Amino acid sequence: MMAIVIGVGVLLLIIVLMYNSLVNKKNQVENSFSTIDAMLKKRYDLIPNLVNTVKAYMKHEKDTLTEITALRAKAISGEVSDSEKIELENKIAGKVSGIMVAVENYPDLKANTNFLQLQGAWTEAEEQISAARRAYNAMVTDYNNAVQMIPTNILASMMSYKKKDWFEIPDMERKNISAKDLFNA
Repeated sequence: MMAIVIGVGVLLLIIVLMYNSLVNKKNQVENSFSTIDAMLKKRYDLIPNLVNTVKAYMKHEKDTLTEITALRAKAISGEVSDSEKIELENKIAGKVSGIMVAVENYPDLKANTNFLQLQGAWTEAEEQISAARRAYNAMVTDYNNAVQMIPTNILASMMSYKKKDWFEIPDMERKNISAKDLFNA
C-alpha cells in the first residue's frame, strides 16, 4: 500500500514539474516576443522621420515610402496576430533595406545631418532587433521541443499549447547582393 502511495506521489510530482516547465517556457516565449515588440515600436517610431527626410530627396520612391507607412500602420494597429506581425516585420525590413541602398544615389541626402542621425538610430535599432530575434528563436526552439517531445507533449496537448513560429529571414533577404548592381544603380 505504501508503495502505491509513493508511486502516485512521484507521478503527481512529475506531472506538476512538467506542467510548470511548460508554463515557464510559454511565458519565456511571450516575454521574448514582448521584447521584440518593444524594439519594433522603436523602429516604427523612426519610420515617419525617416520617410519624411527621405521623401524630399526621393520623389520617385514615393510608392515604396507609402507602402512602408501603410505596413507600419498595420503593424502598430494592435489587430494582428504574432504570426502576422512577424510577416509584416519582414516586409518592412525588406522595404527599408531597399531605401537604404537607394540612398547611395542621393549625395545630398547622404550628407544630410538629420538623415545621418536617423540612419545611425536605425542601425542601432536593427542590431537590437537582431539580437532579440536570436533570443526569441532560442526560446521558441526550447518551447517547441517541449510541446513536441514525449512526455511533455501529452500535457502540452491537454493544455492546448501549439508550436510557435520563429522569426525567419524572408527569401528576398537570403539572396546574394551584387555589389556591381549597387554601383551601377
